[in-house]
Amino acid sequence: MARAVNRNAAEIDYVNQPHPSTNGRPELETGGNDAESGIKSLRVVAVIFGVLCILQVALNVSLRLALNVPQPTPDEVFCGNETQDMCKLKQETRQYLQKGWLYFRDSFYYMSSIKKTWDESRKYCLREDADLLIINSREEQNFITQLSRDRLTWIGLHELSGTERWIWVDGAPLTESYWGPDEPNRLVKGNPICVEMRFFDTENSWNDISCTTENFWMCEKEAAL
Repeated sequence: MARAVNRNAAEIDYVNQPHPSTNGRPELETGGNDAESGIKSLRVVAVIFGVLCILQVALNVSLRLALNVPQPTPDEVFCGNETQDMCKLKQETRQYLQKGWLYFRDSFYYMSSIKKTWDESRKYCLREDADLLIINSREEQNFITQLSRDRLTWIGLHELSGTERWIWVDGAPLTESYWGPDEPNRLVKGNPICVEMRFFDTENSWNDISCTTENFWMCEKEAAL
């Protein structure tokens, strides 16, 4: 009877022994695998975070460098690779055309929409870095005649007081003229005499008249070539 009990106990102990492959520590080895897996995951996250930080720093540096690089001015963009003189001409042309001036044969022209005396008209032109127009050729005379048609218009020609000599606003003497029929007649007495465009049905359209008369006027600005 006693031997039978001991035999059963021995069999039970044998059944409950751990499998040799676990080395008697199944719970410890399972927990160790989970810990190693967690450490590897943390390392991967840390590496990714580090890479992102490096990329962010590089991006910040790039932006700062880009902001510190001198940007081209609007005029530099407008002119491109052209010479300084051509660039200046383009800038000037844009400036005057935007203000309603016309371009013809290396000069800009402005036709007024109101009337002033000859002196007041010239002051306006001077404020625009220009002057009352000077006619140097037949082509320019025809252009001005067409442009000022039906409007009595001052030009930059006047009589040098008391001399009966005609000079332009730049001091040059009159050499080529386009006087109308029987002009100049110097009918005005006691007042300075200036020249207007009056006879629009003919190429010779000039007329002498008192400088205190109010007329339209035309400014001329030579292009900077």
